[in-house]
Amino acid sequence: MDSKSRILEFLAGRELAGGRELRELLGISRQALGVHLRPLIESGKVIKSGSTRAARYSLALRGSPPLVVRKDLALAGLAEAEVYEALASIMNLRSQLRPHVEATTRYAFTEVLNNAIDHSEANRSKIMFRLDAAAVSFEVRDPGIGLFHSIASKLGLPDEQTAMLELVKGKTTTMRERHTGEGLFFTSKVADQFVLRSHRIQLEWNKAQDDVFVSAQRFLRGTRVNFRLLRGTRRRLEDVFHEFAPEEYDYRFQKTKVHVKLLQADYVSRSEAKRLLANLEKFREILLDFKDVRSIGQGFADEIFRVFLHRHPEIQIRSRNVDPVVAAMLRHVGG
Repeated sequence: MDSKSRILEFLAGRELAGGRELRELLGISRQALGVHLRPLIESGKVIKSGSTRAARYSLALRGSPPLVVRKDLALAGLAEAEVYEALASIMNLRSQLRPHVEATTRYAFTEVLNNAIDHSEANRSKIMFRLDAAAVSFEVRDPGIGLFHSIASKLGLPDEQTAMLELVKGKTTTMRERHTGEGLFFTSKVADQFVLRSHRIQLEWNKAQDDVFVSAQRFLRGTRVNFRLLRGTRRRLEDVFHEFAPEEYDYRFQKTKVHVKLLQADYVSRSEAKRLLANLEKFREILLDFKDVRSIGQGFADEIFRVFLHRHPEIQIRSRNVDPVVAAMLRHVGG
């Protein structure tokens, strides 16, 4: 029986065990014990409580309750990094999660909470942080003016649907002097599941399905954000940065991906193309994902693949998930 199996068998017979007990069981040093325990903790099979020499270990049995922390926070003067550090200490995240998973979680949580602090115009926010055997997740809920309404009203956009599409593109911010508009974009790309719900719009990124979904919901005052990351993920935050802010662009955010279906399934006119293209001149590479788009008109396609590209020859536009009907129109206009 290998050392990891012996640890699991030993913990199965007791509620808690200290490091000294496990070292004596295996006849190894503290450093060697850490080598054997780390993958068991990271995979969710063993739960560590406490820190340093006072640490205790227990078996994470199937069906055992997750560790959940809830807080009701006043937003005035709140520092999102301090909130995360307090949560990380309470939940022992740096021992429970692999370093790249913990770093991603920290980035996502601080970006989302900062968004509530700076943009929601709410007095308070409720947060829920959850750690279970499979994933780490959190929810940030505020009763403010609403994410999509905030973007639409402050940027002079016609409606919240347009604001939603602008957010998906990236580089959308209502405080350009303090924000780049990149935080929620990169958070959505690194999560296994990321959901923004505000007023009647719900926007969900789902990594398993490699897709984005928008739906109409019952009215929800303010904004609710849910983030979920699998503990076993190999995805690293720097990989996502490099995908959209690669070396050839001096690590600047110059690439974006737009899910064309988010506004509608059929496109006809040049005005619809202009709505889709709004503010995309900020990027050097644009990937248009036509998944679930049923048809496009000649004017729509021409506006994107001839007129826009003639106006911005430095920009590259690529297409993916193009069905035969859409592909025929793209060929017609040279796209």
